[in-house]
This record gives sequence, structure tokens and C-alpha cells, in this order.
Amino acid sequence: MTRDAETPAGLPHPDLVAAIPRLRRYARVLTGDPARADDLVQDTLARAWEKRRLWQAGTDLRAWLFTIMHNLHVNQLALFRREAVNVSLDSDAGGGAWQIPVRANQVDRVELLEVVREMGRLPPEQREVLLLAAVEEMRYEEIATLLSVPVGTVMSRLSRAREKLKKIVAEPPTGLRAVK
Repeated sequence: MTRDAETPAGLPHPDLVAAIPRLRRYARVLTGDPARADDLVQDTLARAWEKRRLWQAGTDLRAWLFTIMHNLHVNQLALFRREAVNVSLDSDAGGGAWQIPVRANQVDRVELLEVVREMGRLPPEQREVLLLAAVEEMRYEEIATLLSVPVGTVMSRLSRAREKLKKIVAEPPTGLRAVK
């Protein structure tokens, strides 16, 4: 990597910029609120800049940023709980908190939006692991490190999330009667 492609502190600028959309997606899953998600992304980037000397060249910058974001979010939740503020991790019913890039036809997009909406019905810890594995394509070990849980817990949460999502998607829509 050339020196031109790095920030003055040594963080790889192209990788940092490329991580922002993924950070936004992850933040929206964590917070369920686009405005709070943007604040979390900003806080993450500020913390990363503040701690830039701790990042080791050659390691996965994306995983490092996700770890910072996860830890910030956990700290913010603890603070909110101490202040007796209710924090919802659920996305809105319309799936508006999710932004997944789709280059497909309209039917595919509608189907994807339905699946994303149904993902909002999953418990937060299952939804988070499913997003990191399926959308961010992180390995189990990376997810375990990011969330500070054993790899087996990641595998279990992912398995439960997939099974629950399959059941949810297979359910007939409510309010429809069988045609005789």
C-alpha cells in the first residue's frame, strides 16, 4: 500500500471509506433508528481515529471498526439503562432501518424486503449474528471476537435465527382465508 492511500496515522483510507456503508447497516441493526445509527457510526469513526495507533497494519480494519461499534453500542445501552431510558433494538415494522443494496428486478426486491422485515421479528442477538454472517460475510471466528462470545454461541444463534426465519417465512400471511 502506498503512503498516499493511508491517512497520516496509517489507517488505510480506501478501506476506511469502504467500511462506512457496512458500518451504517450494522448500526441500523443495532439501534433500529436511522438517526441513532448515524450517530453511532460517527462515534465509531471518532473513536477509531482517537485509537488509530492501536490498529495493526495487516489486520482486518472492518472487523476492528465493527468491534469498536459493538463496544460503543453496548456502553451506550448500559448508560441508557442506568438512566432508566427504554431503548428499542427492534427495527420499525416497515423495515426502514435496514439498507441492503439490491440490484435485482422488482419481484426480487419485494421478496428481499419481506425477508428483511421478518428479520426484524428475530431476537436482537440472533438478528445481529445473522446480519454479520449473511450480509457482512464475516466468519464465525470474527463474529465471536466482535461480540466477545464463544464460536459455539455464534453458531447456535445463527442456527436458531435461520430456523426461526424459515418458519416465519413459511407462515401463511395473516388475514387470508383458504379459497375453496
